[in-house]
Amino acid sequence: MLEIRQQYSFYGVLLYIAATIFVLYMALESPESNVWNGLFWVIQLFISINAVAKSFLQESRGRMLYFYSIAGPRDFVLAKLLFNSLLMLLMSLLSLALFSLFLGNPGVKAAAFVGLVLLGGWSLSLVFTFLAAIAAKAQQNAAIMAILGFPIIIPQLLLLMRLSNAAFTENANIPIATVLLLVALDAMVILLAVILFPFLWKD
Repeated sequence: MLEIRQQYSFYGVLLYIAATIFVLYMALESPESNVWNGLFWVIQLFISINAVAKSFLQESRGRMLYFYSIAGPRDFVLAKLLFNSLLMLLMSLLSLALFSLFLGNPGVKAAAFVGLVLLGGWSLSLVFTFLAAIAAKAQQNAAIMAILGFPIIIPQLLLLMRLSNAAFTENANIPIATVLLLVALDAMVILLAVILFPFLWKD
């Protein structure tokens, strides 16, 4: 409920999505499939940073103390992961709709690509929620986000772009092993958050 009340953040992300995609439309109009795919996931990355990564960083010390008094660390971090996942799924669908409206959609496997977009949005939200939880406890939180985020997020983006390329090719099959690897990475992030966050919670 507290997250939903912070509507300025929600509308700020909506403005970012609409403005960014409109600028791309004015600059490119009808990009090729590879360019479209790359731009889409780059935009998803920045949407996740704006929508999800700030969830911990914007919490005041007093509010964190309040949370500490009413909830346990695992309940709190799982609630954050759940809310940010739902928020990012919504933003991913909205981004895909605006991309398709303004820039077209060169994908030939629409249903598969929508599934990949949802999986990718979920993956990005989990990673950045976990990173934000760590960075919020550090003094140089922006630097921590960049240092920890780069080696974690790049493999996920590469996997997502590889899967998406298959959705843009008519004769290519989406590799199930790669999808399972991405799901395994997501499960690992959730497990790490549940194990490590209680140690941060005590501070």
